[in-house]
Amino acid sequence: MMGYILLIFLSTFLSVSMTSETFDAMEGEALVIKCPRWSSSVKTTWYYTDTNKIIPAEEEGSRIFSLNRFLWFLPTSREDSGNYTCVILFSNNHTRTFNMSVQVHPYKKGVCFPSQIRYPNDTGRGKIVCPTIDNYKNATIIQWYKDCKPLQGERYIKEEKYIFINKPRKEDDGYYTCQFIYTHKGNVFNVSATRIFISKAKEKHSPLQPQILFPKNKDVIEVELGTAFSLTCQALLGIRKQPLAHVMWDVGNIPVKELDTSRFHEKTRFFEGSAHEYYRETTLHITEIKKEDLQANFTCVALNEMKNTKATVMLKLKAQCEVGFPNVLLIAGALILLVAMAVSVILYQSFRVDIILLYREIFQPYSVKDDGKIYDAYVIYPKSRTNEANFVEYFVYQIMPDILESKCGYKLCIFGRDIYPGEDTASAIEKRMQKSRRLIILLTHHLINCKEPAYDQHIALYNALIQNDTKVILLEMEAIGTYEKLQESLRFIIKKQGTIKWKEQHTVHPQSLNSKFWKQVRYHMPLRLKPLSSSNAR
Repeated sequence: MMGYILLIFLSTFLSVSMTSETFDAMEGEALVIKCPRWSSSVKTTWYYTDTNKIIPAEEEGSRIFSLNRFLWFLPTSREDSGNYTCVILFSNNHTRTFNMSVQVHPYKKGVCFPSQIRYPNDTGRGKIVCPTIDNYKNATIIQWYKDCKPLQGERYIKEEKYIFINKPRKEDDGYYTCQFIYTHKGNVFNVSATRIFISKAKEKHSPLQPQILFPKNKDVIEVELGTAFSLTCQALLGIRKQPLAHVMWDVGNIPVKELDTSRFHEKTRFFEGSAHEYYRETTLHITEIKKEDLQANFTCVALNEMKNTKATVMLKLKAQCEVGFPNVLLIAGALILLVAMAVSVILYQSFRVDIILLYREIFQPYSVKDDGKIYDAYVIYPKSRTNEANFVEYFVYQIMPDILESKCGYKLCIFGRDIYPGEDTASAIEKRMQKSRRLIILLTHHLINCKEPAYDQHIALYNALIQNDTKVILLEMEAIGTYEKLQESLRFIIKKQGTIKWKEQHTVHPQSLNSKFWKQVRYHMPLRLKPLSSSNAR
């Protein structure tokens, strides 16, 4: 009873963050749920969410019991379906709460796994890992199945926790079920988990509806008569190199190649994005702008095997200033106004970040639109391949949460902290990014020299460049110098918006909220969602 009162007290008066997860299980099998690990936590308590009753440690004959991070069902029963909560108590007396939903499915004769208990594959290149097996200590796989039939053949190499398909083919696509046994205090229980496998051995091109990235349709571009000028058109045409893909310019509805003039000529190139997106870019070079060009339509045409898309721009002369003999007072007033505006612009540009942050602090503006997001930012950083601690990981796990979460009230999603053991990694990363308002990428020499960028970096750049629905914040944690070694998509973002640089003097006081570095980060973070009531405020 005292433990329950303590939990209620902690949940009411201390900062609590809620996270939910769903677990599906087969009736009559073992189920072990794990609460995430926290290095600074001192105690984990489990209880039934609906009844607020604490789940005790194992006793003689108990079927459901808990111990620290783990909750056991030995075995599961239909009535176990419901909601469970684990509460982590930290050394600073703060808590973190995780809601777990359990759904137990009945066993049906002739069906080797329920349709709900399926985990998406995370590779597609032949390696199929047995899901959730790490939650069961000393578990042993006894059989693999494909579409409910025992898996046999020399092409299937079976390891301790996974199988490897040698040279996967289309006929290897299907549902793979691993069945393993789990022994607890002499009692043996069955566990089964199914993973979907779709072969990617023969990746083919995939056309997309052409998207002209620039110029925009109906743009008006200023030019000068008698000068040379160039127009560039860039379009996204599909995934991987396309058999039919063209980007070309028309002048007055006539293709440039058919024009009888030496003033126009095109130059075309193509390049591939980080997720194998296929782009073509065509530049129209005009050796001399003439008056008739101001009356013509310049149309970029992008086409592939699906359809064609057009964007038309026009040219106009740059405005010329003609000075007459206006009133002296009018000139003086205009000059004073221009000087005042210039000074205001210079001051605003110099102190823009401080002005915006001061405005937010005084007036506390909120985003009134519920965008369905859970996190304010998803953090992407180079993962160390060794057990040796480094400053970047200390920055990600200690400094950033202290500044942005504890002091500023934001909610971050960090890979090693907020994606839980047992989750499908690829699926979890995509879902967390979709639920985040910003993507924070830490730039280091390790990230630049990595030959194969991490999966979360691939997805982040795809969302930022192609989906265009998530803004990116780039933190340059080390002096990179030239950006030539970075992949083209990152260079494009840096050229467009720049980076926020972590400098040596920041290391002396890394958690100073008013340092130039953290002011820049806070400036680029989103407005927080306006709470429905004071109890829901961050």
